[in-house]
Amino acid sequence: MDVLSDAITAMRTGVPHSSRTLMSAPWGMRFAPSEGAGCHVILQGSCWLLSPGRDPIPLAPGDVVFLAHGRGHAIADDPATPLVDVIQDQDGNWVLSEETPQGTGPATLMLCGAYRLSRVRAHPLLTGLPDVVHLPARIGTHPALRAAVDLLGAELERPAPGSDALVPALLDSLLLYILRTWLHEHAEQAATGWAAALADPAIADALHALHRDPARPWTVEELGARASLSRAAFARRFTTVVGQPPLTYLTWWRMTVASRLLATSDAPLRVVAECGGYSSEFAFAKAFKREFGVSPGRYRRQHDSKAVK
Repeated sequence: MDVLSDAITAMRTGVPHSSRTLMSAPWGMRFAPSEGAGCHVILQGSCWLLSPGRDPIPLAPGDVVFLAHGRGHAIADDPATPLVDVIQDQDGNWVLSEETPQGTGPATLMLCGAYRLSRVRAHPLLTGLPDVVHLPARIGTHPALRAAVDLLGAELERPAPGSDALVPALLDSLLLYILRTWLHEHAEQAATGWAAALADPAIADALHALHRDPARPWTVEELGARASLSRAAFARRFTTVVGQPPLTYLTWWRMTVASRLLATSDAPLRVVAECGGYSSEFAFAKAFKREFGVSPGRYRRQHDSKAVK
C-alpha cells in the first residue's frame, strides 16, 4: 500500500462510528479526550468549535473539522452555551449523557465521525498533524472530499440494505480525503514534515518504495539512485524533510509491520521475521526486543490476553 494508507492501517483498532445530528439552538456538546480521532461536517446551519488552548472557531455549511489527537473538544451553537457531555455507548456510538431539550432557535445539521486509532505505535504522518484540522468550504475546491461527505450523509439519512457495511467504508474514505486535502493544502507551505515529504518527488518515491517492500535489503545508495541523487545528498534531504534518516525510518516501519502481524495474526515467527526483512528469527527477536522491551512471543501473548478480555 501507499504511505497514507499504511499509516491509517497501522493505527486502526476498530470500526469507525458516525451519526447525523440535528440540533436547535441553544445546544452544546462536549467530547471527552479519547484514544481515537473525530471529525465534524456541518451540513446546514452554523456552530462553533471549542478546543482547549485556542480561540473558538466558527463553522459554516460545508466546513469540515478533524480532531487528530483525541484531546477533547466541544461544539455549540454559541461559545457561551452550557455544554452537555457526550459519551460512547456499548456499541461505540456517541450519545448525550443527559437529555437535552430541543430549543426553538436556528437549527444545525451535522455529521459526526469517530475513529478508533492506537497511539502506541502512532505513525509520524498523523502525529505531525495539528490538534484541529479545519477545512473551510470553498466553492469548486476538493470535489472528492465533498462527494464523500454527500455519500455518507445520504447513507445516514436513508439507511438501506448494505448500510452497515457502507457507512464504515465511507467513514474510512472520508478520513483519507480529509488527510489528503490537508496534505495537499500544506505541501507548498511546508519545508519539512509529511506534507512536504509526500510532495517531494524524490522523498515520496523512496517512502513508497520502503512501504511497498519493507523486507527488501534497501541501501541509502539505492534509494538515492532512484531520485538521481548521491548517497549523501539523498540522506541529508530525507533526514531534513522526514525528521529521521532513511534506514532509521525503515527499521521503525519494519518493527511496526511486525508488531501488527504479531498482534493480529497467528503467522509463525519465521514469517513475521521475513516480513520485517530478517532472514534469522534470532536477529529479528533481538531487534524486536530492543524496540519494544519484550520478546516477540511475549508481545503476542500480551495482545492475545487483551483480545480475550
